[in-house]
Amino acid sequence: MENTLSGIETELKQIQAAFDVELRQADTLERIEHLRVAYLGKKAKITELLHSFKSLSNEDKPKAGALVNAARNLVQSGLESQTDKIKTQELSSVWGKEKIDITLPGRSLPSGKKHPLTLVTEEVTGIFGRLGFAVAEGPEIETDENNFGKLNIHSDHPARDLHDTLYLSDSLLLRTHTSPVQVRVMEKVKPPLRFLFPGRVFRRDPVDASHSPFFHQLEGLLIDREIRFSHLKGVLEAFLREFLGRDLKIKFLPSYFPFTEPSAEVLVEWKGGWLEILGCGMVHPRVLKNVGIDPEEWTGFAFGVGLDRLTLLKYGIDDLRLLFENNVNFLKQF
Repeated sequence: MENTLSGIETELKQIQAAFDVELRQADTLERIEHLRVAYLGKKAKITELLHSFKSLSNEDKPKAGALVNAARNLVQSGLESQTDKIKTQELSSVWGKEKIDITLPGRSLPSGKKHPLTLVTEEVTGIFGRLGFAVAEGPEIETDENNFGKLNIHSDHPARDLHDTLYLSDSLLLRTHTSPVQVRVMEKVKPPLRFLFPGRVFRRDPVDASHSPFFHQLEGLLIDREIRFSHLKGVLEAFLREFLGRDLKIKFLPSYFPFTEPSAEVLVEWKGGWLEILGCGMVHPRVLKNVGIDPEEWTGFAFGVGLDRLTLLKYGIDDLRLLFENNVNFLKQF
């Protein structure tokens, strides 16, 4: 080819004529793609023409560039038009084979169901709600001070060890219980108080049928004047018999928790034996002082129960892992 403006123009006309013939024969998207590479790719003839511009005069170079761009646009337009034509033909073919009767009723989709943990949480908060308890929530990432210090858990307490607690830094951790929300509420709301604190908590536990590095807890707090242990006992007995059965046998055993004094473990008779189900006690005076509440004027009680354990008992589930595996066949039972 002569490296002149007229030579380039002649070459482009020949390329366009060849392209038009091949385009009419391209009846699949694969052949269209082959043409695109052949005529617009890095090694296409139109692209190679650009290398001949160096021998053109400064006056002819812009004209040659315009001719090449016009040819490229024609090729691109032809490819797009043929692509649309092929897609329309394919769609028409599908419609011809798959006719839709728009008078038929729609197909119903299976509806989802609430997770058993959600069902238990709603039932438990409903029972305590009828006893006057409101629900409060807080962050899962907590300060060491809220999670331990203000709850009378000293620096040498085993719960602060790294093998028990998931620390994010020296002062931040994944909360080990929902008690820090109690701290936050007591610092912001003046007594009397009556709150529930449900939520997810985290500890360094191995995964097995009865343990998980995260689980769900529900704590309760009541602060008022002249609150006694008998009030705590009455509230918990009312809850447990409402949740697990009116004939349920319950007993309280002395225990120890840093944030309550006196403290107790609550056991229920279950399948011929006694099962520990929650911990409780009267809020320690030092905890009240830490959050700015006068223990000489106000007293109260607190308790904590594992929502996962309640769910296992409620539905007769023998493996904690089933609650978190998202097995639809298991979950749809509830």
